[in-house]
Amino acid sequence: MMNRRTFTSVAALFALTACSSKFRIYTGPPVTSIVVQKGQRRMFLMNNNSVLESYDFELGFAPVGHKQVEGDGKTPEGAYIIDRKNPNSNFHLSLGISYPNAADRARAAALGESPGGDIFIHGTPRRWRGREDWTWGCLAVKDREIEDIYAMVDVGTPIFLYP
Repeated sequence: MMNRRTFTSVAALFALTACSSKFRIYTGPPVTSIVVQKGQRRMFLMNNNSVLESYDFELGFAPVGHKQVEGDGKTPEGAYIIDRKNPNSNFHLSLGISYPNAADRARAAALGESPGGDIFIHGTPRRWRGREDWTWGCLAVKDREIEDIYAMVDVGTPIFLYP
């Protein structure tokens, strides 16, 4: 049997865990796609034709144009999917984007280069300095926002990245 002090301690621990958890629960309509407007720095979580949420974001250090090769600092453009979730990201939480696809690999190979990879939607690094367009090609949002996005978006969700 649990005494009053133990019960109070356990209840307080659960309350603190719930408040500080980066793993939120989402019970609204499903996100059926993500639309990214790179030039406007806006990302939209969509349920069919309705916008569920929208977010500002930072891009790669060379934001204009489609990612061509590893290290170019560009963010891909085109149709991809969310292919993984990383709860242990160095950038708080992250959702993987399925770059490179076959066309991306062929384009980089024609240049004699690697297309790169590991493109994500993620939060901020542990030692955030707050500058613009600092990623290597990812989309970076605020930590609170990636917590919501992580809860709302499932693996397999299409993502459309436009210039």
